[in-house]
Amino acid sequence: MSDPRVAAVPVQECGDPLVDCRGLLRVDDRRGDPHGDWARLRRGVAERLVRAQELLPHGWRWLLVEGYRPVSLQRQIFDGYADRLRAAHPEADAAWLHEATARWCAPVETGGHTAGAAVDLTVCDEDGDETDMGCPEAATPEESDGLCWTHAPGLTARARENRARMGEALGAVGMVNYPTEWWHWSYGDRYWAWTTSAPAACYGPVPDEEARAGR
Repeated sequence: MSDPRVAAVPVQECGDPLVDCRGLLRVDDRRGDPHGDWARLRRGVAERLVRAQELLPHGWRWLLVEGYRPVSLQRQIFDGYADRLRAAHPEADAAWLHEATARWCAPVETGGHTAGAAVDLTVCDEDGDETDMGCPEAATPEESDGLCWTHAPGLTARARENRARMGEALGAVGMVNYPTEWWHWSYGDRYWAWTTSAPAACYGPVPDEEARAGR
């Protein structure tokens, strides 16, 4: 997400509203908030997830962990991870820290979550038990020994196959994956536009106050 080419992608906001995905998909509450932000996505993204779920192997269901993320929260997460890297690499300059942080955590201006265009999700069975994906959702590179990368070489055969099936379903509805996070998929944001060579993103960041007003 630190690539300046991503930040340079224009946004032609289509005005698609944020919709609550509870009732459409199974939504986990591990990152739940009192306002229900985490369960919301742009309508076009939510519709794609519903279609993609129909393409999953029998008995599999999406488990939505986090959708829309307020701009203020995204900034807090980005700055917090940068502080951790700064403590681990006191010799690093500001440019290196920004780029290294952005490999795992998107800056506000390019983040898909702040646009309601990105979703963190995994797969579960009909009882809600999560499928083996090789490492926990949201594990950092340090915590997972690199297994958070979608195509990490150290994955077991089972985890690799499960990730492939997940990717096939989401790719079929036009969503794209951020390669350092197997769980992060998006549609319509700047990263999606850059990856697919679309002329512009259709979803830009939704300010906190606008998201609150739209509830």
